[in-house]
Amino acid sequence: MSARRAPTSRVALRYLRFHLPGLAIAAVVLAALAYWDVLSRGLALALAALWVLKDVALFPVLRAAYEPDDSAAPRRPLGELGVAVDADWVRVGPELWRVRRAGGAPALAPGALVRVVALHDLEVDVEVVADPQER
Repeated sequence: MSARRAPTSRVALRYLRFHLPGLAIAAVVLAALAYWDVLSRGLALALAALWVLKDVALFPVLRAAYEPDDSAAPRRPLGELGVAVDADWVRVGPELWRVRRAGGAPALAPGALVRVVALHDLEVDVEVVADPQER
């Protein structure tokens, strides 16, 4: 199943927001060059039109890069398996998380397989998974 795509209008607005500053700068420079008679007005307008056409032509090619991406959202590792790095840190996927231990809780042995059971800001509560088959 392919990932669901955002509506084209939403992606086009995002694309436009990123490209408007460059278009504005190009328009100001071309207007100044036409004002100082470095370029004719017709040539300045033609170059501005080409700039806009370039952005329109590239949109289908670059559309995927402007899709909203949820990967920037904080990852919620609840229920995921990890490995204890030492008594205070666990690796869940590519990330290291600090373990929050309640008073009297035994220290984690390095290499222990754990499951994340709660998330508190940037710390996690974990439980040791006794059987590696509990995936």
